[in-house]
Amino acid sequence: QVQLVESGGGLVQAGDSLRLSCAASGRTFSYYTMGWFRQAPGKERDFVAAIMWSGDNTYYADSVKGRFTISRDNAKNTVYLQMNSLKPEDTAVYSCAALRYGSNQYRNWAEYNYWGQGTQVTVSS
Repeated sequence: QVQLVESGGGLVQAGDSLRLSCAASGRTFSYYTMGWFRQAPGKERDFVAAIMWSGDNTYYADSVKGRFTISRDNAKNTVYLQMNSLKPEDTAVYSCAALRYGSNQYRNWAEYNYWGQGTQVTVSS
């Protein structure tokens, strides 16, 4: 069992930066691939980024590549999403999630079986 709690969201202006954190409980956190997803009002949940258990491999949606960076600190049971050069279209609720053990479909939200409650990110123009 893994419980996830996000923090770090807020209201910023276009071009600003934010760093989201996702704190996990459970001593098996380091075994999981972790992902960030986002959902804007009236839109589907979209993949943002994922990081393998070791932190050696990271993956990004094209829309955030070069602006967002996912990282993790297994000693602190925490995964981060550094978001730079934010745009109004980045406005959404951001959620972290743990990928089902043994799955490699990190872009598919349905493959994640543990979710945080989400944190709102609003970017004004």
